[in-house]
Amino acid sequence: MVATLGLTGLRPNPEHVADVTSPPYDVIKDGSPLAARLRATERSIFHVILGEQPKVALDRLVAQGALVRDEEPAYYVYEQRWGDEARVGAFVAAEVSDYAERQVIRHEKTFDAKVKGRIALANETGHTIGPVFLLTRGALTAATAPVIAGEAPLYDFESDFGPGSDLSGVQTRVWRVPEASEHGRAIQAALAPHPLYIADGHHRYHAALKNGQTHLLAYVTEQARILAYDRVVNGTRPWAEARAELSGLTPADAFTTPPKHSFRIYSKEGCWTLPAREVPDDVVGRLDCAILEREVYPALGLRHEHIVDPAHFDYYPESALDEMRAAVDAGSYELAIALAPVSLDELMAVADAGLEDPDVVMPEKSTFFSPKILTGLFLYAHRRAG
Repeated sequence: MVATLGLTGLRPNPEHVADVTSPPYDVIKDGSPLAARLRATERSIFHVILGEQPKVALDRLVAQGALVRDEEPAYYVYEQRWGDEARVGAFVAAEVSDYAERQVIRHEKTFDAKVKGRIALANETGHTIGPVFLLTRGALTAATAPVIAGEAPLYDFESDFGPGSDLSGVQTRVWRVPEASEHGRAIQAALAPHPLYIADGHHRYHAALKNGQTHLLAYVTEQARILAYDRVVNGTRPWAEARAELSGLTPADAFTTPPKHSFRIYSKEGCWTLPAREVPDDVVGRLDCAILEREVYPALGLRHEHIVDPAHFDYYPESALDEMRAAVDAGSYELAIALAPVSLDELMAVADAGLEDPDVVMPEKSTFFSPKILTGLFLYAHRRAG
């Protein structure tokens, strides 16, 4: 259903790929040790995606030889290994189409300010830099297996961004596959019959759609590992008052990921488990993040508009429970709340329901796909309609 092409544009010089690549822009918190580390790395793509002068930074990386131009359309097979686990996908130029055409299927809302920022970056640099993470039901793993088995990779390195990044310690291997080659045609054929589901990068896709681009940079895979997207919270009412309204609270021994349809809540006074009062049948209402907003936030004096306000909320993957607890202990936030992760079946159910009703979307900050996809492995010189 979705036509894909090989990529043309800029890619890292293999000698500099570990310095050039970075985590996605939306997981780099301003003022964090990760941001400081990337800012201090002269060749990092960070200076393009979050710097004050993106085009100047991009031109500098090209002039330094950190990025090289590649005009032959090619797919890029991307393997990530961490611990005993691995994931294989491919970077492609995916056709951009309106959601109503049912070729690219979404499950989240988008916010205009973030979309405008991605459009501005694309237009200033002439490239799509951050990939959209897409899921396919096509046999992509089988199509890429001969490439991995039979050829030396273009890139082979381990990322080190220090603590706090799920990409630290992840081994990356990338193979370049010309579009016109036998393996390139096999990748194209594996993806062609199926729609693509947006896993991560809804704002990047929406920006390409609104910007009139014919294709965008996408990472496509059959595999997904979803972590819970937990939150630290400042309510407008003290926790002591809110606690009196939340029936079912029981003490917990530790701040850990809770079972499905329950929440683990940490404050300086202790740790509790809170079960959901009601789990409805509808695909959105039964999600734990929706239950949390419906059953817990009112007791804290929080409304939907507070969700994107950093004075009231910040968000962490479940791998960062210690950091969340530290934020509460330091007084930055009053509570840390852990949820169970959304399953892939739940995500697909919401996405499929959204085909019939575009208002059916997952609540904000519902999923954290891990490990993230490195930014900077390819910068796509995108095309625009007309």
